[in-house]
Amino acid sequence: MTVNSEPTPQSAPQPAPRVRSANIRDVAKMAGVSHQTVSRVINGHPSLREGTRQRVLDAMEALQFRPNRAARSLVTSRSHMIGVLVTDGTYFGPASTRAAIESAAAAAGYLVDTATLTSLDEAAFKEALERLIDHAVEGLIILAPQETTLRQLRHLSVKLPMVTVHSTSPADDHGLSVDQVAGARLATRHLLDLGHRNIAHVAGPDGWVESKERVRGFRTELAAWGVDAFRIATGDWTSDSGFRIGEELFASNAPTAVFSANDQMALGLMHACRERGLRIPEDVSLVGFDDIPDAAHFAPPLTTVRQDFTELGRRCVAHLLAQLEVPVGDAPRTVVPELIVRQSTAAHR
Repeated sequence: MTVNSEPTPQSAPQPAPRVRSANIRDVAKMAGVSHQTVSRVINGHPSLREGTRQRVLDAMEALQFRPNRAARSLVTSRSHMIGVLVTDGTYFGPASTRAAIESAAAAAGYLVDTATLTSLDEAAFKEALERLIDHAVEGLIILAPQETTLRQLRHLSVKLPMVTVHSTSPADDHGLSVDQVAGARLATRHLLDLGHRNIAHVAGPDGWVESKERVRGFRTELAAWGVDAFRIATGDWTSDSGFRIGEELFASNAPTAVFSANDQMALGLMHACRERGLRIPEDVSLVGFDDIPDAAHFAPPLTTVRQDFTELGRRCVAHLLAQLEVPVGDAPRTVVPELIVRQSTAAHR
């Protein structure tokens, strides 16, 4: 007798049934209220008993129910969305400010929709702006610190509440900024106080508001002391540009001190100093700007001007929400920078 030894085919494992997310009616059933009452709780309706409100909130928590923001906006005509327009989020300053804006917005119950400019021409600017408006943002934060974008913004008729970061126009009643001139003067004054008179400045790229303001602060402080600038060279915010400028700057008749418009270019300057056999701070004192997290670990640790990007982002959101009639307290329009003295500067010998 022949015995069939082939294994009996087994049925394929069945997928586990999908678990349906809780909806507003599930919350209403658990809380013992109508779904209209749940909707009123979600939208902050004032005429609810506290006990009823708490039962609904407890049910939402137990069911892990999260209100659908799109559905909520249909009820309230509010999207609770802030639009942020940025030109380049890769640099430390804009990236830090954007992160701070997102954090402050979340704390206030808002989401952030970001549009990044692909170029600085007017068509790209209008396209990015229109995309944000099409997404029903309630207000705009313009994190595009180039003079070109700020000019374009003034030419457009934008009806939404708005905050512009780093705007320096006295007529701009919605501009916020770190006081770049004051920061540059702090850096320059520190070097002058140490006895340096041959002081160079490595500026940021043309067209950036911060670059222009830091050059102005550098010149203003030197003039107050009756000192001429040793040299002003233009970089592009990168350590590579700092290195290239440093190679030429330190080739002969080098300055005794340099104020760099940001910390990355200061890092390149340090490299150029070492290549030329110059010591920091014995031969050249060096000051940066921004106080990036790595600045304290440069060799030597970098003296720099600290910008409080967290505070700048918080004030951006506060001023925008104030325009939306959300009371958030008063917040000055200018953030004052701070000089952080480390081992990269010393008295002129």
